Amino acid sequence: MSRLDVQEVTVRFGGVTAVNGATISAEGGQVTALIGPNGAGKTTLFNVITGLQKPTEGRVFLDGNDVTHTPTHQRARHGIARTFQRLEAFGSLTVAENVRVAADAAARRGTGRSRPAEVTRELIGKIGLARYADTAADAVPTGIARLLELARALAIDPDLLLLDEPSSGLSPTETEAFGDLLRELAGQGRAVLIVEHDMPLIMRISDRIHVLDRGVLIATGTPAEIQADPAVRKAYLGDESEPRQ
Repeated sequence: MSRLDVQEVTVRFGGVTAVNGATISAEGGQVTALIGPNGAGKTTLFNVITGLQKPTEGRVFLDGNDVTHTPTHQRARHGIARTFQRLEAFGSLTVAENVRVAADAAARRGTGRSRPAEVTRELIGKIGLARYADTAADAVPTGIARLLELARALAIDPDLLLLDEPSSGLSPTETEAFGDLLRELAGQGRAVLIVEHDMPLIMRISDRIHVLDRGVLIATGTPAEIQADPAVRKAYLGDESEPRQ
């Protein structure tokens, strides 16, 4: 069973259809990518999955449970965590304090591990944030703030991790290490769903890719299948005579 099943979701804003009948899934133990041009509806679909946006039509299932009408704050109990394209950290708190806030909240709700201090130390080390642990979140570089968001999301020990443009601001070396970390997280049984414009990263780490164009799902497949798809190359990857390697 998929960790996430999005079935025939449509989102309309007045006369504008942002997402049109999209069906996607994300499996435990895999990295699944959601790609497409700017304005394709990727973030809107993320908002539907997390409950920030009500779908006009369609349904959302987490581990087989229909959460279409479940409030956002209750979806964490179903093992879902998310980062945002726009950074959402507590700027006056340190990096470590930001992670600790999430770990404390998860422990109180029973959705994360007990011993929040231990969880915080482990994640700060694992994500590579030790150097910035005592630095205010609003004083760290953008790439570090992205990693902070990931650590904070992992503090609730999610089964489904949604990442919106997580490599933005990372150096090439940091991006490579970040991709390796996502593969490791998926290898632990998590479902990782990522929206990202860094195509070399996506093609390297993804097991499966969904492609949106103007709100419509135009392709689903492996990285090799997506790179070879003429409709995808025309809409997003570039209309080339040969697939990208």
